[in-house]
Amino acid sequence: MREAHPREQATGVDFYVSDADGIGGRLRAAPEDFRVRERERMEPEPVDADPGSYPHLLLRVTLRGWDTNDFAGRLSDALGASRERVSWAGTKDKHAVTTQLFTVRDADPDDLPDVSGADVDVLGRVGRALSFGDLAGNEFEIRVRDADGDPAPVTAALREFGDGDVAVPNVFGHQRFGSRRPITHEVGLAAVRGDWRGAVLAYCGSPHDAEPEASQRARRVVEAEAASDDPDWAAALDAMPSRLRYERSMLHRLDEGAGWREALEAVPSNLQRLFVNAAQSYIFNRILSERLRRGLPFTEPVAGDVCCFAERDVAFPKPDMDRIQHATDDRVDVLARHCGRGRAFVTAPLVGTDTELADGEPGDIEREVLDDLGVSPGDFALPDAFESSGTRRAVLVTTDLTVGDRDGDPVFSFALPSGSYATALLREYLKCDPERL
Repeated sequence: MREAHPREQATGVDFYVSDADGIGGRLRAAPEDFRVRERERMEPEPVDADPGSYPHLLLRVTLRGWDTNDFAGRLSDALGASRERVSWAGTKDKHAVTTQLFTVRDADPDDLPDVSGADVDVLGRVGRALSFGDLAGNEFEIRVRDADGDPAPVTAALREFGDGDVAVPNVFGHQRFGSRRPITHEVGLAAVRGDWRGAVLAYCGSPHDAEPEASQRARRVVEAEAASDDPDWAAALDAMPSRLRYERSMLHRLDEGAGWREALEAVPSNLQRLFVNAAQSYIFNRILSERLRRGLPFTEPVAGDVCCFAERDVAFPKPDMDRIQHATDDRVDVLARHCGRGRAFVTAPLVGTDTELADGEPGDIEREVLDDLGVSPGDFALPDAFESSGTRRAVLVTTDLTVGDRDGDPVFSFALPSGSYATALLREYLKCDPERL
């Protein structure tokens, strides 16, 4: 196996599974180079259906150059509504052209604003808000500019890894942790350990060389004040650029005399959840890296693994977390056959309060990673939005991949189940600094 880029190793991803040289190149030279379209799974009623029974408008929105959270904020501001009334199933990349669903509670179609860079279609009404992961998957069409090399050897290696299918470890991509400054998992791990001070300082401090100098300077001010016996949070607030609004929200609370946990709670609840989710994602990536290091298979279980059967009657099979089966010595061969037919998946935990760790060598890996990080499942019993009961996630993701050509640039077309990252596949091809992904 080939070692991953150091910036990827900082997010728990230690290896490439393909030894072939990468093609280099760069993504997102223009938003149109990175197109994403959700595979939808919500069926609306007509738009004139009873708003009492169906209070949510269902919108299909195509965004160019919009962050999902920022667009939701722009939409709610224009409607004079709380941001909590706008929901979506998956967060998409800003530097892309993305088509996805949103729900808006208690809104009239005639009140929807015109937003630059957004095409909004009203599909109808639904009885509930979209929730995270409320989609079948995502379809991608991604152009790689300035590539230099043949992608075919990488494809062959990924087919060998997937026992005939193009497959990669189902790692969380670099953007899960912060594209420029990958620290959200550090914030989450500090919160899980009960270190609220460390969580705030990881978010507001921790300068990164990929940031603008003004941001780095402001973060150094935060760290200096935190080390002082009499911190001047007003000075730290004055130093923080206005565009770093979440950092400013935390510092404002500190300046008002709030405690560290209250300061961290200054950000929206979905970002509070994201911190803990990033910690879970980092743990998951570490578990998969150790599985690779030990040479355990990803396509089939070994004794001790926890498998999930596939959801029934869906166009894009993914694990059904209500149908878990432990790969005991007398069941491992049966479960291996199910995995080979796409009926089941080997999983690893997104650790939370309800997590039952695996047995055997897979369980040893999980326990060693948690011990190294100084956390346990019970530590996720946190207040309010920070709490997580956990779940499990497939360790492998497969896809039907085609590689075309546009003006000499390779164009990758493929689909992935919800929650899987396009960059988990593309990193194997480019083998570059993840910031270029």
